[in-house]
Amino acid sequence: MPTSRILVLGPAWVGDMILAQSLFKTLKTNRPDCTIDVAAPAWTLPLLERMPEVSEKIALPFKHGELAFLKRVQFGKTLKNKGYTQAIILTNSFKSALLPWAAGIQKRTSFLGEMRFGLINDIRPLDKSKLKQTVERFVFLGLDKHQNLPENLPNPQLISSKNNALALLNKFGITEPNAQILGLCPGAEYGEAKRWPAAYYAEVAREALDRGWQVWLFGSEKDMLVTHEINQLIQNRCINLAGKTKLGEAIDLMSLCDSVISNDSGLMHIAAALNKRLIAIYGSSDPTHTPPMNSKAVIEYLGLACSPCFKRECPLKGQNENLRCLKQIEPSHIIKALNFKH
Repeated sequence: MPTSRILVLGPAWVGDMILAQSLFKTLKTNRPDCTIDVAAPAWTLPLLERMPEVSEKIALPFKHGELAFLKRVQFGKTLKNKGYTQAIILTNSFKSALLPWAAGIQKRTSFLGEMRFGLINDIRPLDKSKLKQTVERFVFLGLDKHQNLPENLPNPQLISSKNNALALLNKFGITEPNAQILGLCPGAEYGEAKRWPAAYYAEVAREALDRGWQVWLFGSEKDMLVTHEINQLIQNRCINLAGKTKLGEAIDLMSLCDSVISNDSGLMHIAAALNKRLIAIYGSSDPTHTPPMNSKAVIEYLGLACSPCFKRECPLKGQNENLRCLKQIEPSHIIKALNFKH
């Protein structure tokens, strides 16, 4: 019998869910016999399927941002007989703490967040000067109260399936590649202030193609416009997978890539968790807060006086000012960092 059964209330963002795997690994290291279940929005479950530390994956039936007080209480009550000894809530909202409280879980661990006295009964102090990274905050919640943060946090490591990837290539009518593959992830759901220009991606893609590489474009349906634009700029020489794959399928296909270039996005964290050679491009966000957890990753960030602003759109609208944090990262610099000799 496991000594403890833990329910983790997971984040909604893909990147944050990847980082949460460091918490799961830490829990398994410190409590080898524990069982970890994760409740999170349904779209994150394909990520959890690739994390061997997680036992049960519970899809939350609530709309994004919806309080749904009574629904959350009722849903929590359905978990009362699961035998959970602890809940760890990774988000700071009032609504996220309702479910484990309604489930009657005796120990409910989190930061205080939105005035959650009573809902959280194991309140941990959030010292942002000491816990600068999202992953550090997640792991900290999994430690005993007087335990120090480990010096080296475990990196996320997603499981992928080469057989699934090859079956997908066959489904899409793509010949199994005999060349090296460069994956490009030009989207970022948060906004344009995270997106390196499409023309810059096209220039890097052209260089790779001219050197005999294949270039695959990754993204969701929301990224189809930018991937189409990139492909048009280089006469449709890339394989455009944007909008064609589910999240789990994108993971398997990305596992075949030799190198990946990405904006700060969920796909960036997926590439890092697949241990890819990765060039991560940061604009309005802060690489010290959510860096890719991969020793092979190269972070490209200018750190201008206006950075990081954390805006969805650049607040500097002048022609020479707009998106300088991204536009001044030249394609030639990324090509050099890519180092095609490898």
